[in-house]
Amino acid sequence: MPRTKPDAGGTITFFLALGAGRQLCRLATTFQTQKQAFSYLQKYRTEFERIARARLASGELEDGVVVLSML
Repeated sequence: MPRTKPDAGGTITFFLALGAGRQLCRLATTFQTQKQAFSYLQKYRTEFERIARARLASGELEDGVVVLSML
């Protein structure tokens, strides 16, 4: 289940399924509430997963986390 970080405004984290494994992803948004950020993630989930997979494949990680921003 995606969750927000209390100290990071609209930052929400979620796991990308990779077969039996999981990859932590972090999405930074400009939203003020967890509900707004979560709704945005759900609306564009397919696109964010595509971008996250591409970044993971190219090694674009920050401390082992795929970092994403709003579309």
